[in-house]
Amino acid sequence: MKFRCERDTLVEALASAGRAVANRGGALPVLSGVRAELTGDNLRLTGSDLELTIEIEITVAGERDGVAVLPAKISSDLVRSLGDPRVEVAVEGDEARITAGRFESSLRLLPADEFPRLAMPADDAVTLAAKDFAGALRQVVPAASADDARPILTGVLLAAEAGGLRLVATDSYRLAVRDLPGTSVLGEGQSVLVPSRALRELERLLGAAEEVTLRLGEREAAFEVGDVRLTTRLIEGEFPNYRGLIPASHPNRLTVGREALVEAVKRVKLMARELNTPVRLAMSSDGLELVAITQDVGQAHEQLDASYEGTELTVAFNPEYLLSGVEVTPGDEIHLDTVDAQKPAVIRAGEAQEFLYLLMPVRVS
Repeated sequence: MKFRCERDTLVEALASAGRAVANRGGALPVLSGVRAELTGDNLRLTGSDLELTIEIEITVAGERDGVAVLPAKISSDLVRSLGDPRVEVAVEGDEARITAGRFESSLRLLPADEFPRLAMPADDAVTLAAKDFAGALRQVVPAASADDARPILTGVLLAAEAGGLRLVATDSYRLAVRDLPGTSVLGEGQSVLVPSRALRELERLLGAAEEVTLRLGEREAAFEVGDVRLTTRLIEGEFPNYRGLIPASHPNRLTVGREALVEAVKRVKLMARELNTPVRLAMSSDGLELVAITQDVGQAHEQLDASYEGTELTVAFNPEYLLSGVEVTPGDEIHLDTVDAQKPAVIRAGEAQEFLYLLMPVRVS
């Protein structure tokens, strides 16, 4: 295999494929590499840990077709460091020679015949608007759990809902639900559970893209964005009955400016930074007061203009979880609906009904 290409193009492609490379112990050694396959002027780079696979195709000046597996980190770092913008890569035997200007290096390759055969994406495809899907991912994915001990909660549920697509994630402390009306991806009653790690990578890829193509298989989902394809193994199992977590009614409603609340929480939570002190929201007809008190450190208060309907109430929340929900709620105003200090609270946009964020309160003395 031998080809020439622009340094920046190769750096970006190696970095994209490299984000799926296996970094954990116990994985096949060959999965620490990026598979490069040259056909004519088309170079396909593939990184995979068998759960997540990222493939990217770039155009190069091909001279000799072939297949090789480059060690991911060193090859990416090496190409990024090159001073000359034109790079040549030539594979001979079990080594790849990388040259640029007066620089020359050789890298020991990983055995290409040990790189696993990866599942082919399904034939049926659905195209989605990238901007809308990226916005939904930004709102929902952070609520998924990062604890692999409960794999079901590390996924994001994609479900057919009222003629559209619903995305749901929860880590048992909070719940995010976003509807995309009119987006038909699944048949009626169908749902799949997609790993949140894959969707975080997908959100990164969507960037300035106009559309994303989704292909759903029995065990995999593939997302195609331009010249990049991201394939992930679906999570098997039953997602929790999230509907039962959402209170049927809320006797109390706070309406407050979203940006003002975001800035106030950021200031007040500084008092809670290290000791994970909750932020208390004291709601009354006088408005909203935010309070954080940490023993032996100090306290912080801030009063905000807000309208409140209901019984005077103080509720405490994890400040990071509260901020995470308020920041991604659309609109200038938000509603915070509560039952009492112990039951889940629901954050909604003032106007838009497509997004809901449920948050469990923290018990305080």
